[in-house]
Amino acid sequence: MLISIDHGNYAIKTPHDSFVSGLSEHTVKPPMTEEILEYDGKYWTLSSQRLSYMRDKTRDDRYFILSLFAIAKEMERTGRYSPLEQIQLAVGLPPEHYGMLRDKFAQYFKRGIIKFAYKDKPYTVMIDRVMVFPQAYAAVVPQSSLVVHTLRIFIIDVGGYTTDVLLLQNGKPDLQFCRSLETGIITMNNEIIRKVGALHDMLINDEHITAVLQGEDSVILPDDVKTAIYEAAKQHANDILNGLRELQVDLRANPAVFIGGGSILLRPFFEASRLVAKADFVESPNANAIGYEMLARKQLSLRPTV
Repeated sequence: MLISIDHGNYAIKTPHDSFVSGLSEHTVKPPMTEEILEYDGKYWTLSSQRLSYMRDKTRDDRYFILSLFAIAKEMERTGRYSPLEQIQLAVGLPPEHYGMLRDKFAQYFKRGIIKFAYKDKPYTVMIDRVMVFPQAYAAVVPQSSLVVHTLRIFIIDVGGYTTDVLLLQNGKPDLQFCRSLETGIITMNNEIIRKVGALHDMLINDEHITAVLQGEDSVILPDDVKTAIYEAAKQHANDILNGLRELQVDLRANPAVFIGGGSILLRPFFEASRLVAKADFVESPNANAIGYEMLARKQLSLRPTV
């Protein structure tokens, strides 16, 4: 079974699902919740409190546990269940870290036969192949018409903690030109939460900020707080574009494709900016996971048969 997972700093995505990259560990089975994963003598539940940023996600087992949640969700969705399910895993890394961490990230998932329980149902899987692809490039694979006939185009991935940039030349990734800024949505949210607390004596969270920027009517925050959130987000979008210019990424002279949940959230500000001449947006926050799956299927189809 082929399963693709995008291990974001803010959220874990598969082609069909998304959940916050947050975990709670328990030594005994917690009550009052159904979605419990048991592995290696411990119990785990998903949490809305995301993990701290880790450049190298192989430092401990937490992203492996999050991957087991993703695998179980995908198996549950498809109804796949067998005494031993062989998994081909498609994952990705930021282009800037791809060459350095690719082999280490692939090895992180290869643990022989893996036994765990999800929602009290036992699973036994073996991850027999791991394919690692560059983020950003993978996200535009399903939208190849946007890039294939363009001489130079920048892929801008505004993610949880970083904004990653990849240059495509004639539709091919130039992995010699990979840039990354620590200007993701987590950075923005933390600053907005700090400012609102200091200036308005009010405690808000990520969900408040997202709801305001998406224009949801259910938000009951005062108008001056909403305005503060909106203006801070506008400034953050401008800071991203100015940061890109300092990295020799001038979007007045080159077209861009914006991807990632952060790009969707900040789209109105990017589109209105004089620093962006021509931009397309990939609307699906699951775009990287979808791209990993497409690239993996192509790679698996090219495997020699014995």
